[in-house]
Amino acid sequence: MKKYVVEFIGMFFFVLVVGCTVIGGGAGPVAPLAIGSVLMVMVYAGGHVSGGHYNPAVTLGVTLRGRCTWAEAPIYMASQLFGAAVGSVIVKYLEVKAKAPTPMTLDLGPALLAEFLFTFALVWVVLNSATSKNTAGNSFYGLAIGFTVMVGAFSVGNISGGAFNPAIALAISLLNLTDIANLWVYWIPELLAGAAAAFTFRWVNSDDL
Repeated sequence: MKKYVVEFIGMFFFVLVVGCTVIGGGAGPVAPLAIGSVLMVMVYAGGHVSGGHYNPAVTLGVTLRGRCTWAEAPIYMASQLFGAAVGSVIVKYLEVKAKAPTPMTLDLGPALLAEFLFTFALVWVVLNSATSKNTAGNSFYGLAIGFTVMVGAFSVGNISGGAFNPAIALAISLLNLTDIANLWVYWIPELLAGAAAAFTFRWVNSDDL
């Protein structure tokens, strides 16, 4: 139970920062830095308990890699989605005076590709920095993971919104930053990318399975 609570807490604060920086606009053009930083600190805070996934695509990748059981994976994902939903409610309460956001318009092909590529990069970094025997016990994994999200958000945030995470996609839909009908544009490439990163990791690191 403790690991699922940690996943909820991490996801809650992840969404809180995403929502407040984007809707409130307090971070301005450096919002991706704040978003990557909160993921980094939450990974460091909860990684020793739950692994610090905070992302259903990461959970899928870690499960396919063999570091999470198929019995645990759905509960991880449910905790993450619940944390994202509760975080969205709190953002709406805190930002009640902020101007209501207009959902971004997505160009389907570029959005799908952007979400796939940077979700792949994120899960690839997680697997190599946080689950490989060759990097075991390192102190940089949280920084690497947070910075991956940051560079992705800076790079393609204007194309897809820079979710790279099905739970974040749910949150930005609930916050009206994107149309909820576009959830599939996020979930399908993100989950495919998580699986692709896991299979690629297993191939490259065949001696670490």
